[in-house]
Amino acid sequence: MWRYAVITLLREAARAGVLDTDMSRSALLRLLTAQYERWWNIDVKRFRSKKQFLGYAGRYARRPPIAQHRFRTITRQEIRFVTKDTRTKRTVETTYTPAEFLATLADHVPDRYRHNIRYFGLLAPRVKCQTHDAVFALLGQERLGKPRRLRWATSLQRSFGIDPLVDRDGQRMHWTRRVPPALAGPTAS
Repeated sequence: MWRYAVITLLREAARAGVLDTDMSRSALLRLLTAQYERWWNIDVKRFRSKKQFLGYAGRYARRPPIAQHRFRTITRQEIRFVTKDTRTKRTVETTYTPAEFLATLADHVPDRYRHNIRYFGLLAPRVKCQTHDAVFALLGQERLGKPRRLRWATSLQRSFGIDPLVDRDGQRMHWTRRVPPALAGPTAS
């Protein structure tokens, strides 16, 4: 049903002339037919609420390259947003046409099969363990180990002030056993 809905929407958009592409109409329709006929593996999970879904999906979405609060105006003629000028160390308003903005933003997207270099020099992952020891020795300091990982309940209590292991009656919960999920549908006898 999902595949049918997506491909039908794209076909109708192509027929109405709303879908903007460099492909010819017949080539686009052939492409959509080929995509409709191939196998789509869709795993849609059931969620109790929109909040639960957003919490789940938010972990897999990357942060946007520019925070929404930095945009001042967005029109068909210009896009104005706040940036930090590294020379003067002040925030300034930057204005681009939509085409210039997309070109500037596209520079930050790596080409296919290319990866960004996140750290280099002293902070490169391959030399970090060697350089950190040397830096700490030069400073005459002792390198601290990794901090112990917080238990999930401690982390929630520290962040939100709520102990998740206390039930609504104020009683402390404790582990008893795992209960397997109930089988869906009629049971085979």
